[in-house]
Amino acid sequence: MSPVRVFQCSRLEGTVYLPGDKSISHRALLLGAIAQGTTTVSNFLPSGDCLATAGALRDLGIEVVLPDSHTAIVHGRGLRGFRCPEKPVNCVRSGTTMRLLTGLLAAQPFESTLTGEEQLLRRPMERVASPLRQMGAHICTMNGYAPIIITGQNLRGACLALDVPSAQVKSAILLAGIYADSPATLLEAAPTRDHTERMLGAMGVNIDIRESKGIREITLIPPTHPLLPLEIKVPGDFSSAAFILAAALLAPQSRVRIKDVGINPTRIGFLDVLYQMGADIRITGERIMANEPVADLEVQTSELEAVEIKGDLVVRMIDEFPILAVLATQARGRTIVRDASELRVKETDRIATVVKELKRLGARIEERPDGFEIWGPSQLRGIPVSSHGDHRLAMSLFVAGLVAQGETVIDDLDCAADSFPGFLTVMQSLGAHYVQY
Repeated sequence: MSPVRVFQCSRLEGTVYLPGDKSISHRALLLGAIAQGTTTVSNFLPSGDCLATAGALRDLGIEVVLPDSHTAIVHGRGLRGFRCPEKPVNCVRSGTTMRLLTGLLAAQPFESTLTGEEQLLRRPMERVASPLRQMGAHICTMNGYAPIIITGQNLRGACLALDVPSAQVKSAILLAGIYADSPATLLEAAPTRDHTERMLGAMGVNIDIRESKGIREITLIPPTHPLLPLEIKVPGDFSSAAFILAAALLAPQSRVRIKDVGINPTRIGFLDVLYQMGADIRITGERIMANEPVADLEVQTSELEAVEIKGDLVVRMIDEFPILAVLATQARGRTIVRDASELRVKETDRIATVVKELKRLGARIEERPDGFEIWGPSQLRGIPVSSHGDHRLAMSLFVAGLVAQGETVIDDLDCAADSFPGFLTVMQSLGAHYVQY
């Protein structure tokens, strides 16, 4: 662990490019592995989580080459090209790796075990195992958690309603559905990120999507032909952009432009909330990249108002609540977050850890079973705080340190590399001051 001392910031200014989107980078590797031919991924995110996916695929006999820090080349072996691993496949700390691989491995002709580090072993896995069993999969969890033992089976199509809105669970079912004997249909009441559907469609898989009375119905027709390899340039990760946006909104006299950011509608609930809070953010240069909508974001310092967040909006910004909490400490009024109990089963219990650490900084924040309440604005004060090994909490505390009086010492910012390698370098380029021990 490398502690970081953060100093109050007087201004942020400049133009930045962000690392590639984590969700898309994961999926490009996994789907490239089952394509017939070579998939090239530029602006690949070399984060700890995405590198875990690359390592897991190598354990399964797939050649993944990283010729430079932002390019990945996957030599796909087709739908049946995985090899039986010689040992348990280590997903390290990546829930996306484990859950999506569970779907892919459910129909392979061998037994495999997925495991990882302690942080990952605390995350619930029955939510993905249970619906896959309804398709005929043979999956064993350890009282609902990893390690996961998967014995490949012939899968059948099914119509499944998602109990928990989760893009990872949805993606695992779709990936298993590629191998089913008949169509697989999912019903989701809240829209989750749709990168898997977009990418599968570009690879030639027939996916039908319909919406009626608030229910989204997604039907995958199992392909009878090899999947097409792709050349993908990954857009900048909006979840990483969230920290830059927040810092520029809070630091005085700031003006920042973020280039080539993915603005997929299923991912930008946080942007909708920022507009509700009064944020001065402009979207320019909208275009399509890798079958995904992309744009530049221009942001400047703004006076913010409190908001209430609940319902479907929670799903569309599930990764941004730690940084939302920091913004709320400086917004006028009471910010309320409801319906967000899913935060308790992320890398940490993000409700408990966010409340604990922001209280240490002087925020007026109270924990709720399914969220929190924050009264603002509050004058934050620099003090030693802990990231709890959670990359999004670590970066949120860094942003809080930019507006806190005095010096804020964060015990570990190395974990930011799980999703945003180079975070400190980007912040420094905009004018943030810190010292890393």
